[in-house]
Amino acid sequence: MEKTKTVGKSGACGAMLEEDPDQTYENVLAEIQSFELPIEATLRSVYDDQPNAHKKFMEKLDACIRNHDKEIEKMCNFHHQGFVDAITELLKVRTDAEKLKVQVTDTNRKFQDAGKEVIVQTEDIIRCRIQQRNITTVVEKLQLCLPVLEMYSKLKEQMSAKRYYSALKTMEQLENVYFPRVSQYRFCQLMIENLPKLREDIKEISMSDLKDFLESIRKHSDKIGETAMKQAQQQKTFSVALQKQNRVQFGKNMHFNGRIPEERNEVELKRAFEEEDENEEEVLTVQDLVDFSPVYRCLHIYSVLGDEETFENYYRKQRKKQARLVLQPQSNMHETVDGYRRYFTQIVGFFVVEDHILHVTQGLVTRAYTDELWNMALSKIIAVLRAHSSYCTDPDLVLELKNLIVLFADTLQGYGFPVNRLFDLLFEIRDQYNETLLKKWAGVFRDIFEEDNYSPIPIVNEEEYKVVISKFPFQDPDLEKQSFPKKFPMSQSVPHIYIQVKEFIYASLKFSESLHRSSTEIDDMLRKSTNLLLTRTLSSCLLNLIRKPHIGLTELVQIIINTTHLEQACRYLEDFITNITNISQETVHTTRLYGLSTFKGKVAQTACMSACQHLSTSLMQMLLDSELKQISMGAVQQFNLDVIQCELFASSEPVPGFQGDTLQLAFIDLRQLLDLFMVWDWSTYLADYGQPASKYLRVNPNTALTLLEKMKDTSKKNNIFAQFRKNDRDKQKLIETVVKQLRSLVNGMSQHT
Repeated sequence: MEKTKTVGKSGACGAMLEEDPDQTYENVLAEIQSFELPIEATLRSVYDDQPNAHKKFMEKLDACIRNHDKEIEKMCNFHHQGFVDAITELLKVRTDAEKLKVQVTDTNRKFQDAGKEVIVQTEDIIRCRIQQRNITTVVEKLQLCLPVLEMYSKLKEQMSAKRYYSALKTMEQLENVYFPRVSQYRFCQLMIENLPKLREDIKEISMSDLKDFLESIRKHSDKIGETAMKQAQQQKTFSVALQKQNRVQFGKNMHFNGRIPEERNEVELKRAFEEEDENEEEVLTVQDLVDFSPVYRCLHIYSVLGDEETFENYYRKQRKKQARLVLQPQSNMHETVDGYRRYFTQIVGFFVVEDHILHVTQGLVTRAYTDELWNMALSKIIAVLRAHSSYCTDPDLVLELKNLIVLFADTLQGYGFPVNRLFDLLFEIRDQYNETLLKKWAGVFRDIFEEDNYSPIPIVNEEEYKVVISKFPFQDPDLEKQSFPKKFPMSQSVPHIYIQVKEFIYASLKFSESLHRSSTEIDDMLRKSTNLLLTRTLSSCLLNLIRKPHIGLTELVQIIINTTHLEQACRYLEDFITNITNISQETVHTTRLYGLSTFKGKVAQTACMSACQHLSTSLMQMLLDSELKQISMGAVQQFNLDVIQCELFASSEPVPGFQGDTLQLAFIDLRQLLDLFMVWDWSTYLADYGQPASKYLRVNPNTALTLLEKMKDTSKKNNIFAQFRKNDRDKQKLIETVVKQLRSLVNGMSQHT
């Protein structure tokens, strides 16, 4: 039913009731019958609008109900016969329905009985199908898990066999390929959780192997270095022999028109080849001495683990620590050459290993790292060698040290390390070597001078003459014409000195070898060191010799003759050096030998000064001689005249080179003593005694007292009438007075002392 348009709010219904109450009730009833809910507003409008609305509405409602009842009754009367017929039909069907129910129940029972076995068999089939499906599933899962288990078993085998790099690769396959397939299973989770522990175990084991490797190369560094240095020495020996052979071959071709070289040279070269072949069989490489596999494995393992930087840092840190230990020398290293050799072999072994690591691994060490390490080591090495070599006083030890440094430098240079600073150090050590040589030869020269008799060399026959000539280049036509026996002008020390100078040149040359210097530089070094030997060492030995008390004028004359011949022999020494270095003396920068020219002036001055000092001492001793009991004033005056003659000789510059009155100072003690007695200036002497500006500063009171007492005794015994002459009496009293004062002065000095 459609909703009537009169349905609305209570206000609207109230308006409708006021206009037409009957129509309004009709509308309300229609609205109620329409079953539209809610109807509260409609009913409220009926009760609220008019006072009797409820009653009227109930009347209308009763009338409406009666109408509906009438309609229902009509409808029931119309359909009653049909209902009766339907009931009748149902009663007829009831019997048949009961029969059907019995049949259906019986049939159901039979079906139930017949289907029990089928149900059992069906359940068995279902169960078998489930089992079959489960088995298939298990097989599929096992087929999926078996490769994982096999790979994990393989991993365990690799760990047991210490194939850690392969084990890490297997772990990667498990994680990337196999574990994702079975990640839902518990055993897989256990395996996944176990892999980090296995990796840590591998890292620890690898690090342990690396530590063992580092300890091994530390122990074998000296053996590795010894092998490397031996190889470098053999290569150098072979190269030198080949160069000599080439030079000999070239010289022979130039001088003998292509003739075959002498058999001796061929034998030397053949021997060099044979030694090279023998050494090649014996020489071991660094790989033969050290197993590098631990460092390779460790590097690969850390690379796979993505922790390569940690490994590199650890390796470099540990190697730097080892480098510091290797570079630390023993305190007594300078005492023997073996100490230096062990030091060098350990360092060479260290850097040979680093060079090998540099070339066989990628990134573990770099060229910049090795260069930095080498520069640090080189500074330490130079400081150590400079300090320890300064203690070496044996030139043979210094020479062996030089050879070791050269071999050390050549060995490391062969591995690409710069060694120029080592050769610069060798020039410093060369100066020290020359100093040790000079000290050694100073002792040699002293021994020669001690054994010399300072007499011309006597010869009685031609054989003796040739022996001397073979030792010393002496040329004198007049001496050659003389018959035997005859004498050389120099003494026996001259040929011995000459031979020793040549030996010094040979010794100095030994250090210059293998320094990679030109012949001109070597020639210059030899000449400079020889000059030092002649002008410093030999001159010093000669000066010390002529100052010895047992050297008289005869010996001084012979020393001057010897010096002259040694100076003349310098040109032969220059030729000797030229033959060694093949550098002509006419070369602009060639150093000349100074010889002993400066010394021969010095020896004459020393001889002259020694003679004057000897004469002055002898004259003083003559005055103070205990055998001389008395001396007169006239004798003193005559003695003064003799001293004046000596002073005139000293002032005449008998030998050039004395400065001022240096030679006259030899007689200064005599001069002041004689002046005191000649002037008789005792008051001044006694008053100024001990003063720096005293006129008679060099007159000793004891000396003056001794001489004065001898003069006093003479005055007493001159004649018996001397006491009656007033002048003589006064002089005697003055002498006695001065003697007393001098004795008091001497006694005071003794007490003070």
